[in-house]
Amino acid sequence: MTIDYQAVKHWPFAEAVCDYQADDCIRYALSLGMAADPFDEEDLRFVLEYDQLVLPTFLATVGAPGAWATHPDTGIDWMQILHGEHRMQFFDALPPSGKLLNKTQVVSVVDKGAGKGALVTTVRDVSDAFTGKPLARVEHVSFCRADGGYSASGAPSDAPLPALPAVPDRAPDLQLEMPTLKNAALLYRLNGDRNPIHAVPSAWKKAGFDQPILHGLCTFGMAARGLVKLLCADAPQRLKSIAARFSSPVFPGETLVLSVWCADGETLHFEVHVKERKIKVLSNGVATVSSSPVSHVA
Repeated sequence: MTIDYQAVKHWPFAEAVCDYQADDCIRYALSLGMAADPFDEEDLRFVLEYDQLVLPTFLATVGAPGAWATHPDTGIDWMQILHGEHRMQFFDALPPSGKLLNKTQVVSVVDKGAGKGALVTTVRDVSDAFTGKPLARVEHVSFCRADGGYSASGAPSDAPLPALPAVPDRAPDLQLEMPTLKNAALLYRLNGDRNPIHAVPSAWKKAGFDQPILHGLCTFGMAARGLVKLLCADAPQRLKSIAARFSSPVFPGETLVLSVWCADGETLHFEVHVKERKIKVLSNGVATVSSSPVSHVA
């Protein structure tokens, strides 16, 4: 069985309308390790319902289309899929509760060649279900490791997304250490991703690990958390976009080190590595921040 380009490219995603509440945003913040120090008043604003702040990457956890690639009509060997890249743009501040309209489509299917895998990119546009106001655009790049070479039979292969830039070849301008909790994966799965590889011993052992691995989007969210702290004065609405490539898994309990390079204007580059193993886990990170705060949506 091989990937079916036409089926995947035109996959019929249903529009998804979903509610979220303040407790969902609080749970997300806690799963990223925020307010591990309950005396940190800046972090407390993300985990208390009083004048509550919401990290915009929370939108990675609500309204996503789920495990659609496991459907046999796609032809994808879904057991070999990895989350390759994640890119998010934010258009407005996110209130602590609301109703979202999510529209998802596959925008590209790229054949990297036999033995090299294929890339499938979905785009999810998120808007306020009541007003229609755009809130975010989410690009999810799946690396289908076992599906390279599908175009040899004459099926099309699309152009890939523009490559994410490498970080500058110099010392970073800023760094931030962020410990992860030993039970971080058990907390993060409460956001909706119940993949057993993050929790069930038989699953992570079968995958070749000697302990559970942390969700990639938890690492991604922690990077966003660090950028908001370092460059946005804990005003999450100033983070306008964030994108990165997943390079290696994190084990709960490890310490993440966020390195940031400030570029011209509002653009910055970043990467994340694990302090204990000195291994890069997020690479080719790029983000934009607004130069001045916008009013918080309560």
